Amino acid sequence: MPDPGRRLITGFSNPTVKALRALREKKHRKAAGTFLAEGLRLLTDALECGHVPQVLVLASGRDPHPLIDRLEHAVFAAGGEVIETSADILGKITGKDNPQAVAGVYDEFDTSLAALDRAAAPIWLVAQALRDPGNLGTMLRTGDAVGAGGLILIDDCADPFSVEAVRASMGAVFTQHIAQARWEEFLPWLRGGEGQLVAASLRDAVPYRGAPYAAPCFILVGNESRGLPEQYEAACDLRVTMPMRGRADSLNAAVAGAVLAYEVLDSLEG
Repeated sequence: MPDPGRRLITGFSNPTVKALRALREKKHRKAAGTFLAEGLRLLTDALECGHVPQVLVLASGRDPHPLIDRLEHAVFAAGGEVIETSADILGKITGKDNPQAVAGVYDEFDTSLAALDRAAAPIWLVAQALRDPGNLGTMLRTGDAVGAGGLILIDDCADPFSVEAVRASMGAVFTQHIAQARWEEFLPWLRGGEGQLVAASLRDAVPYRGAPYAAPCFILVGNESRGLPEQYEAACDLRVTMPMRGRADSLNAAVAGAVLAYEVLDSLEG
């Protein structure tokens, strides 16, 4: 039997199901100002970072778990709603054939540059025109791993609040600050305070190992297929190159960002 405090939904055509399912589309996320996240670990990480879902969706027939109980109590305490439904309906909401036992709806974050404190961390990741949500999620995970302050998305990037990007972030969407801006907004903001802009490049570049990195270091990566525009590279304080030993002429954008981030971390801590 469902808990009397929960709302039971049994039909695919329920308006709430339709509204939750619509959050898989960017226009509906923007209109609602919310996004979906799924999975007990991810929602638990979010809770530990102070993020409580406004709606918690539980699959009927799931195994009991104290972390689910903790989530449910937190949602009720915050005045949110807990919904119980079938695994099939939860799958329709999240778009997965084998959905997790829980999903949550969260308020989108303030993604303005003004909300960032550049002094809060020695490393920041910056991605320009990154189109793949998996790469975006991977960069968020990298940022979490190296203790970065967050990820700044420049120009037309994938939506960081898409189900795919949130899933790929493995919870880092809740630990990393996210900002979104055009290049013409970002560069004046960066030059308005301390900050070294670094990019992997072949133009007047030095080897990435042993390069003179300085905190706060903003590591810039470009589009997966086109890389960085020449004028963006020219605006960098430091351009570094990574050796390519095989036939490939470049690394995946997220991988390049991770390699460079760990080199910067080692340099700043050395």
